[in-house]
Amino acid sequence: MAIDPPMDNPAENKSGVAKSLVVLNTGDGKGKSSAAFGVMLRGLARGWNVAVVQFVKSGDWNVGEEKIGRELGVDWFNEGQGFTWNSEDLEHDKAIAQQGWDRAHDLIMAGDHQLILLDELTYLINWGWIEPEPVYETIGNRPEKVSLVITGRDAPQGLIDVSDTVSEVVKVKHAFDRGIIAKKGIDY
Repeated sequence: MAIDPPMDNPAENKSGVAKSLVVLNTGDGKGKSSAAFGVMLRGLARGWNVAVVQFVKSGDWNVGEEKIGRELGVDWFNEGQGFTWNSEDLEHDKAIAQQGWDRAHDLIMAGDHQLILLDELTYLINWGWIEPEPVYETIGNRPEKVSLVITGRDAPQGLIDVSDTVSEVVKVKHAFDRGIIAKKGIDY
């Protein structure tokens, strides 16, 4: 994947030391969100105020990261309706996606968190459920101390362009391909 150099980071001081970063984990492999939650723990260990906005997984999933995150003081928001390919009302799901992005935008622009994870944001853009330009604008104009970690497959070029670090997780092999379902403690 060819990646253009990052756009000017509004959160960078004159010495070139970034006051915040945008990290994007994309690709078809497992571990994008898991890596993001590792950063969540690092931020918490530094005493940062951390928020997570999950755009696809609903609160019904009861993921381990949410359990420990909430116990450690993470502001956690489930803004999804679960796996949307099973949806019986996509228009409702689109409205929920827009509400989720609106919440994420408000969290980012408030500047109260040093770290905000936007889990599975790429899907909302790729499915056309939210307009991409306001997302890119929010990221580019975020308060200087707000770092973001964004996850999801097939990151659009605009999201790659506004990110400082982009990692592509590639699937070599996955248990699901052999019919093994997700396992508590490993997958969620």
